[in-house]
Amino acid sequence: MTSNRRDEKLVLRALQLGDHGAFEKLYQDYGKKLYWKLLQMVRDPNEAEEILQELFIRIWNRREQIDLENSFQAYLYSIAKSMVADHYRRLARVYKAEKELQYTHSEFSLVTEENLASKETEQLLQHAISRLSDQRRIAFVLCKIEGKSHKEAGEIMGISANTVHNHLVKACKAIRETLLLDHSLTGTAVLVFMVSTLVTLN
Repeated sequence: MTSNRRDEKLVLRALQLGDHGAFEKLYQDYGKKLYWKLLQMVRDPNEAEEILQELFIRIWNRREQIDLENSFQAYLYSIAKSMVADHYRRLARVYKAEKELQYTHSEFSLVTEENLASKETEQLLQHAISRLSDQRRIAFVLCKIEGKSHKEAGEIMGISANTVHNHLVKACKAIRETLLLDHSLTGTAVLVFMVSTLVTLN
């Protein structure tokens, strides 16, 4: 066994015992390389960073399951590939949901029928949603359009309910900002009210 391999094994043993310093050491050793691999696969810096963070959260939560006899790097890359595959499956589901939204108003039942009567208003909202990052859009569609709880959305997305909540907070803020930046305040007053009603966090 090489010196580097022995040293890493000691770090992994410390990680299994809950050593935060060992966790930081592994993040420093592998984080940057993993980020560039993820970026090549998802082609979005924000998504690559979010997947990387979620990956290391999984490593910490499952630290006791790490096999010290096998390559830790190979283990990391295997998890990364699985998460990227999940990422693209979620995108496919979101794309399907967004297509369905083009043909129905029923998902927006929390808003009055009068507000939804305007096709232009719906199009503006759809535009704002489409500009969200993939993870935020997925969380928004699952929770605010499909009506799933944070926990249910987290199980689908492979992340914690708290992370889903954080994505929703950022998504709602981004939608409001998009509406205010792209249109006059007078013209978007009803939109801001509509979005505030629609995206009230659980």
